[in-house]
Parts: sequence; structure tokens; C-alpha cells
Amino acid sequence: MSAYAFFVQTCREEHKKKNPEVPVNFAELSKKCSDWWKTVSGKKKSKFDEMAQADKVHYDWEVKGYGPAKGSKKKKNPNIPKRPLNVFFLFCLVFHPKIKSTNLGITIGDVAKNLGKMWNNLSDSEKQADITKAAKLKEKYEKDVADYKSKGKFDGAKGPAKIAWKKSDEEDEEEEEEKEEEDDK
Repeated sequence: MSAYAFFVQTCREEHKKKNPEVPVNFAELSKKCSDWWKTVSGKKKSKFDEMAQADKVHYDWEVKGYGPAKGSKKKKNPNIPKRPLNVFFLFCLVFHPKIKSTNLGITIGDVAKNLGKMWNNLSDSEKQADITKAAKLKEKYEKDVADYKSKGKFDGAKGPAKIAWKKSDEEDEEEEEEKEEEDDK
């Protein structure tokens, strides 16, 4: 709190002591306190300044105990291989547009229900094409992960455009230290 806030608090307490039965009208009290604060001598103001300084020290000490906010996360590396789609989602990629085009105005939930019904009605032999495609994608993903872990790079399929971020020297040094720590393990 500021020195003035301590002054107003003191004025309010004194008013309550003198007139315990009269309720405090904050608007009037703050106006009077403002006028009194202008006339208070430097010695009396220094008393409130000391109180404010002590409060600031206590506040800073309390704030030190808190960690970083929960919302702050470490940024993900955009070069990490993306997980492959499972068999059902590969099926959905093909049939989702077809359902949307045949049933205009259908909700997302209804599309999902229709896709689920279609998938459940397929025989295992009809699902086999999607199963083999998913297996190939999974193998490629595992290879990419192994390459990424060994080199820090991977030769993935075309994905969304990568944004080249300009890094500061500190960020470059931090990344090099992290890589060295990982290599030591």
C-alpha cells in the first residue's frame, strides 16, 4: 500500500474510535483525508512512508514464494514428428467430405454418428486397406521419431508451413545447453 493509503486507513480508524455509532461515509472521509494529506508535515508523512516501505518489503518477500504462473508453458519444438492418424480417422478423411456433400446442413455431431455407423458396418476385409495404411504411417512415424532423437531432425511428410522464428542469442545458448544435457544422459 502507498503512504497515502496508510494515512487514509489511520484516519478511518481514528474516526471509528471517536464516533463508533456513526457509520463512515467513505466519500466524505476520503475528501477530508485528501485535504488533510496536503497539510500534513514532512515528519508525519515520513512515518507513513516508512509504513509503506515496510509493507513493500513484506509484499516482495511473499511474492518470492510464488512460482511462475500455471499458464506459462515451455514452447513445443515444431520439428517434433506428429503422431499418425489411427485407422478410423483415416477412414473419416475419405468419407467425411462425401457425407457433408450429400447431406447439406448436417451438424458435426450427426456427421460423426454417420461415420461411426458406416465404420461399424464395414467388414474386416473392407477395413484392411485403412489398417495397412495406418500401419505404414505408424512405421514411418517411429522411424521419424528415432531420426529426430538421434539427429534432432526428421524427414517427415509435407505438413503445415513452418514459421522461422528469429531467436535471440540467449535462446540459442539455452537450447545448446539443453542439447548438451540430453547428450550427457
